[in-house]
Amino acid sequence: MKYLNSLLGWLWTIIQPLAMIIVYTVIFSQVMKARLAGVDNTYAYSIYLCAGVLTWTFFGEIVGRAQNLFIDNGNLLKKLSFPKLCLPVILVLSASLNFGIIFSLFLIFLIITDQFPGIVMFAFIPVMLIQVMFAIGLGMTLGVLNVFFRDVGQMINVILQFWLWPTPVIYPANILPPAIKDYMVWNPMAPIIWSFQEIMVYQKYPDWSTLIYPFILATLFCFLGLRLFRKRSGEMVDEL
Repeated sequence: MKYLNSLLGWLWTIIQPLAMIIVYTVIFSQVMKARLAGVDNTYAYSIYLCAGVLTWTFFGEIVGRAQNLFIDNGNLLKKLSFPKLCLPVILVLSASLNFGIIFSLFLIFLIITDQFPGIVMFAFIPVMLIQVMFAIGLGMTLGVLNVFFRDVGQMINVILQFWLWPTPVIYPANILPPAIKDYMVWNPMAPIIWSFQEIMVYQKYPDWSTLIYPFILATLFCFLGLRLFRKRSGEMVDEL
C-alpha cells in the first residue's frame, strides 16, 4: 500500500537506503576524510555511522509503529475471532523485512570494500534479538497507554528525537568526558549500538556483560506490555 501509486514501487525500499549508504560513504570517507581514532581504515567512520544509523532506525520504526498499533487496527481488535496478539508479531516481521533489505545492502558494501567481519558476524544475532525484544516490549506498553492517553504518541516521537543524541550513533563514545560516559550506562540503547559497531567496525565480539542491563529491561517491558494488553484489551475495544 505504501508504494501503491509509485512508478518504481517497492524499488524505493532499496533505493532510499542505498542512497543513504552511498552518501555517508562518499561524504564522510572521501570528502570530509573523517577517521576513527585508533582505526587505520578509510571507511571506518562510514561503517560506524551506517551501523549505528541502520540499527537505530530499526529500533525507532518498531517503537514508532507499535505506539499506534492498536489505534490503527481498532477495527480488527473489535472482531472476536481475530487473534489480537498477531498484531505485534506482524509488525516485527514487517519491520524486520525492511531492515533485512537495507542491512543486506550494507553487507554487500562491507564485502565489496573488504570489511566484512567474518565469523564475528554471528554475534549480531543475539544483539539484534535483544534490540527487537526491547523495541516491541516498549512499543506495546506505549501502544496500550496511547489508546487511553493520546498524548503518549506525540510525546514518544519527541523523546525518540532527543534519545538519539545521548546514544553513540553519530559520534564515538570515547570522545565524551568521563562524567557524561558514566551516565550513558543507564541508556539501554547505548550498549546495543556499541555492540553493533564493535562487530561491524572493529570486527570483534561485543562485551556481553554490557548487554545484561538492556536484556533485563527488554524482558521487563515485554512482560509489562503483554500484561497491560491482556488486562486492558476489553477496555481498549470500548475506547476505540
